[in-house]
Amino acid sequence: MTPFLAEFIGTALLIIFGAGIVANVNLKDTLASGQTPWVLITSAWGFAVFVAAYATGQFSGAHLNPAVSVGLAVIGKFSWSLVPKYVLAQLLGAMTGSFLNYLFYIDHYKRTEDEDAVRSTFCTGPAIRNFKNNFFSEFFGTFILIFGIYFIASPSIEIKGMEVTQYGIGALEALPVGILVWVIGMSLGGTTGYAINPTRDLGPRIVYQLLPRKNKKPDWSYSWVPVVAPLCGAVIAGVVYNLLMH
Repeated sequence: MTPFLAEFIGTALLIIFGAGIVANVNLKDTLASGQTPWVLITSAWGFAVFVAAYATGQFSGAHLNPAVSVGLAVIGKFSWSLVPKYVLAQLLGAMTGSFLNYLFYIDHYKRTEDEDAVRSTFCTGPAIRNFKNNFFSEFFGTFILIFGIYFIASPSIEIKGMEVTQYGIGALEALPVGILVWVIGMSLGGTTGYAINPTRDLGPRIVYQLLPRKNKKPDWSYSWVPVVAPLCGAVIAGVVYNLLMH
């Protein structure tokens, strides 16, 4: 298992379980259709992070999120040269997980006419459309995530032949990170759906765009927010951490 394959598999698992709960409650005629308490969705996403990180942490540090890779690079605990490869693996993993969800729920997608509900099973959207405030929501949520991870991540793996000690999420760190994502969702997720992960939003949005549906609403005008804001949040979290700790 290479680190890059681990990031691919881990991100795919993250989307299968995380976006899967949204499909389960939002699509028509599933056994859980209409069961949409926020605590159910946020809990599923928290456990999705836990399972995906627990499974792959020993191989890649389980970043599963470009914001994590960038954030760790900013504080010197991850090599900038590896960031593009990790991000590519994460993007492809998110797309694969999203497509597998689509195949799994395909009969329910065919019955669901509410295109906003369909889109929600792939990507996020704002409760109130205000780009400035939406950007701040994603920025701040990711800032909290990355700043918290700084105090959880450990040197869990050394990538062979690259002479770099890998900081990330191992088995022991998977649970607290899952809890961190859970509480971010419960407390800060109501404004934008807390993507807090560029590939988590962009990969499935691309898959949704490619689906053979007549009335697709991928909302590309908003799509830059859950990509740019989390990256900015990660960078600023790194800057603040460096100022405090050095």
